[in-house]
Amino acid sequence: MSPIPHEVVVREIGTGYAQEIRAGRHTLRADEPVASGGTDSGPDPYALLLSALGACTSMTIRMYANRKGWPLTGITVRLSQQKIYAKDCEDCETKSDARIHRIEREIELSGDLSAEQKARLIEIAERCPVHRTLADQKTIVTRLAGA
Repeated sequence: MSPIPHEVVVREIGTGYAQEIRAGRHTLRADEPVASGGTDSGPDPYALLLSALGACTSMTIRMYANRKGWPLTGITVRLSQQKIYAKDCEDCETKSDARIHRIEREIELSGDLSAEQKARLIEIAERCPVHRTLADQKTIVTRLAGA
């Protein structure tokens, strides 16, 4: 069977929670911290999720600035994730005792950019494909292999 384009394969390795991630020709590792029963041999799944968002954000901004010929010399994206109660969230549609995931993203732009250019690049960050995937309604289909 031919590999599916853009397929990612995750396989348990060793003991504990360590995982090997194969993405095309690239190999990564994921794990849980020692305090959670892992061996801390790689980032935890949430750190990998934030990494995907941060990388996509930076790449999207870079592509746009390059197309426009803007003097952007550097991009730094800092991300954090937490669970908060919906009733404590000003921007949430639902106000309840349910907990929601909140991702905070801070973008630092270097270069001789005008205030208008910086504002436009922040707008463009909202359009990165991973951001849109996380923000859109999702469907995850799970099936047992070989069934």
